[in-house]
Amino acid sequence: MIKLFVGLGNPGSEYEDTRHNAGFWWIDALARDLKLHLTMDRGYHGLVARGTVHGQTVWLLEPQTFMNLSGKSVAALARFFKIQPEEILVVHDELDVVPGQAKLKFGGSHAGHNGLRDIHAQLGTGDYWRLRLGIGHPGVKSEVIHWVLKKPAPDQRDAIQACIARTLQAFPALLAGEMDKATLLVHTSKPPRPKPPRPPEA
Repeated sequence: MIKLFVGLGNPGSEYEDTRHNAGFWWIDALARDLKLHLTMDRGYHGLVARGTVHGQTVWLLEPQTFMNLSGKSVAALARFFKIQPEEILVVHDELDVVPGQAKLKFGGSHAGHNGLRDIHAQLGTGDYWRLRLGIGHPGVKSEVIHWVLKKPAPDQRDAIQACIARTLQAFPALLAGEMDKATLLVHTSKPPRPKPPRPPEA
């Protein structure tokens, strides 16, 4: 079961609407759903909310360390409350998934994502869950840094927000530790196909 839900991003109004902050957007939406309020906790270097859902304690965390030091925040909270890596879900932006889609996976490499790289280092393992929110790829590797720190086009932002709303439907399964069910919900919740135009009436 997932006890700690972490969203990755960069603090500050200048980063608020950039692609790299998609993880923050997901946690913000979950906090609204659960009617929880995130507040700064310097002991955990992040915005934190604690709630009880179906008798289970749930933690929400948005590290305020900047992306490259995300693990400092995640490890501080997880160690204090004895939350195991496999009980952590990290929600982050993913270049290799198109806007509007998401992937849930357990373990694996950080694939060059600086937030995940630091979480790997601070936890001493990659054995935690990740929810990868698609932001698309600029097509050229040299453009990646500019891409993630820019605001998505309105249609892409709408697709990402719709994806967040759909993947939040997996929250009860994540909380219950029904990871196969959660994975199925995330992977089958693809954007609806546009309807073909109706043929003109004779």
